[in-house]
Amino acid sequence: MCPYYSVLSATQLIAEVERPFRSAPAKRRRFSFCNYIIKPGSDESKRRRASLATALQKLMINPTISEWLNFIARWVHVFAGIMWVGTTYYFTWLDARLSEEELALANNEKAAQIWMVHSGGFYVVEKRKVPDELSRKLHWFRWEAATTWLSGLVLLIVVYYMGGGALIDRDVSDLSVGAAVAIGIGVLVFGWLLYDLMMISLLGRYEKLFAVIAYALIVIVTYGLTRVLSGRAAYIHVGAMFGTIMAANVWMRILPAQRKMIEAIKAGKPPNQALAAQAKLRSKQNTFMAVPVVFLMISNHFGGNTTGGYDWVHVAVLVPLGWLAAKFIRRA
Repeated sequence: MCPYYSVLSATQLIAEVERPFRSAPAKRRRFSFCNYIIKPGSDESKRRRASLATALQKLMINPTISEWLNFIARWVHVFAGIMWVGTTYYFTWLDARLSEEELALANNEKAAQIWMVHSGGFYVVEKRKVPDELSRKLHWFRWEAATTWLSGLVLLIVVYYMGGGALIDRDVSDLSVGAAVAIGIGVLVFGWLLYDLMMISLLGRYEKLFAVIAYALIVIVTYGLTRVLSGRAAYIHVGAMFGTIMAANVWMRILPAQRKMIEAIKAGKPPNQALAAQAKLRSKQNTFMAVPVVFLMISNHFGGNTTGGYDWVHVAVLVPLGWLAAKFIRRA
C-alpha cells in the first residue's frame, strides 16, 4: 500500500489510484503516486518518493479533519453555486422578457410587466430604470456569489494546497509544492486583473472581438497549466479563475455601479445609465462563464477529461460549446 495515502482525502486517493488504468500515450502517462506502487525499487522511484514525502509532510493535515473540511466546504460550495447561477439566469431571463415587453409597448405609457405563476401563487414583476420610492427595502443578490467563491477557495486549499498530492504530478514537472501553489494563486489574481483591464479598455466595447481574444488566452493558460500541474489541478484552476472573475464582477463592478445609481437617485439626480449598461454587461458575461465553470468543476470526477495528454484540447473544445449552450439557455 502506498505509504502516502494517509495525507490524501478519499477523493484524491481515488484519483491517484485510477490513473494507471486509463489509456494514454506513452509520453504522457500520468502515474504520480502510483508510480511508486507499479515500479517499486528503482532509484528514480526512491528519489521521487523521498522528495515528495518531504514536501507533503510540511503541509500534512489530519486525514479525518481533511475529509470533513472537504465534505462541508463542498456541500456549501455546491448549494451556494446553485443559488448564484440560478438567480443569475433568472434575472437574465426576466430582463430579456421585459425588454420584449418594452418593445411591444413602445408607443404606450404603460410599464412593461411579466406575469408568472409558481408555488400556488401569481407574481407580477415590473422593471423600472428609476424607482418611485426608495424608502422600500431593496433586496440585493450578492451573498450567493461571495459564499460560492469563499467555499471554493477553502476547497482549493484543502484538496490541492494542503499536502500538494493532487496538485503536483512528477511525471509532468518537478515543481516544489510552494511554487505550484504560487502559480495557482497567480492564475486567479492575474486572470481577474487581465480580464478587468480588457473590459475597461476599448476592447470591452466589441463583444465578439473580446470573446475571440479571451478564448485564445484561456487556451494558452490551460496549455501552460497542464505543463506544470497535474491534469486535475490544471482544470480546477481554470475553473477557479472563471469563478474568481465572476465573483469579482459582482462585488467589484456590478454592486458598486448599483450603489452609485442609488446615491444619484437619493441626491435627486438621474442615475447614470452607463453604469447600468456596465453592470448588465458584466452580469451577461457571468452567465456565459457559468456553463464552462460547471464542466471544469465536475471534470475532476471523470479522469478521462484531465489525463492522457489531450486535457488542454478538451478545454479548448468544451469552453466554446459551453458558451454556445449559455446563449441558448439565455433565450429559453
